[in-house]
Amino acid sequence: MQIFATGTLDDALNEVVENTNALPDPIRPWVVVAIGLLAAVLITVVLSFIFTRMLRRIQGSAPDRPLRRMPLLLTLAFAFTKITVGLSFASNQWVTIWQFLLLLGLISSIAWLLIVAMGIFEDILLAKYREDDGNPRRLAKIQTQVGLLRRVATALVITLAVAGALLTIPEVRALGAGLLASAGLISVVAALAVQSSLANVFAGLQIAFTDAIRVNDTVVVETQRGTIEEITLTYVVVLLLDGRRMIIPSTHFTTVPFENWSRRSTEISGFVLLDLNWNAPIEHLRTRTEQLLASTDLWDGRTGSLNVTDAIGGILKVTIALSARNPGDLYDLRNYVREHLIAELGRDYPDALPKPMMPGAAPA
Repeated sequence: MQIFATGTLDDALNEVVENTNALPDPIRPWVVVAIGLLAAVLITVVLSFIFTRMLRRIQGSAPDRPLRRMPLLLTLAFAFTKITVGLSFASNQWVTIWQFLLLLGLISSIAWLLIVAMGIFEDILLAKYREDDGNPRRLAKIQTQVGLLRRVATALVITLAVAGALLTIPEVRALGAGLLASAGLISVVAALAVQSSLANVFAGLQIAFTDAIRVNDTVVVETQRGTIEEITLTYVVVLLLDGRRMIIPSTHFTTVPFENWSRRSTEISGFVLLDLNWNAPIEHLRTRTEQLLASTDLWDGRTGSLNVTDAIGGILKVTIALSARNPGDLYDLRNYVREHLIAELGRDYPDALPKPMMPGAAPA
């Protein structure tokens, strides 16, 4: 209660320091530091409890990631320790060095706290849009843009923290004044040196906010089909069908044409091609195709037809048009229909299947 009665933090800390004057000098600094650390721990516990309750109320459930107490604890610990040490030992020479180190720690912990806070804010925002189960495309768009903005803000916070730490050194401040006159030349040289990196950064921003690709989009890049797994400031990670990950510079998606199979919706159509002999039971195959499509949940009901699209060299070109809700379902549906039709033809109509030619054998 005495802390709140004094009205200000400085008055409260001054009162705490005065109350430690009766202690022996060897243990006095440790007591002062311990008091500051204890206050930091108590405030951290209280604020963490309050913020966790607020997040649970906002999201309707427990937060996606636990509230990280360490950056908040370090920030308060450095702040309280810096103040208490400064008030207790203002006349000591060693205080200057300790104050400098504590200031560096305070700057670093504040930067860490801001980065963690941005991550929690991202979780809250995504949780709000995740409730809209009927519009996954909107969620993917928000996830892509918010994630990229968080990376930009994180880079900015780290840059400002490093700059702030350097400015605490008097020699660096004096050096900065001397370099200010040549800043124009340095900026030109730096721009030329990082031209490709900056191009990728701006390309990453363009990708996120022009909605060309989103996280979880199905794309075909360099003849490889895969899913957009991550979009960063400088590169895009594409998860290929075989589990490999292709790392592609962001500029590729702004300068080279590519296929996006889920640009407006995930629904997609495809074909199954069969080469059969002239005596193939086309009507039977058409009926079986309709039955196979109706028997599986992979088919979305939009497109399902079988037609003879060509007849060349004694071979019928049979094309089965299919559709599915997403590229993954279409891939499984094509395999499902192809495997069943070929198996049934081999069992019931073996003459309808072309005979494989042995190497070096002449056609009949």
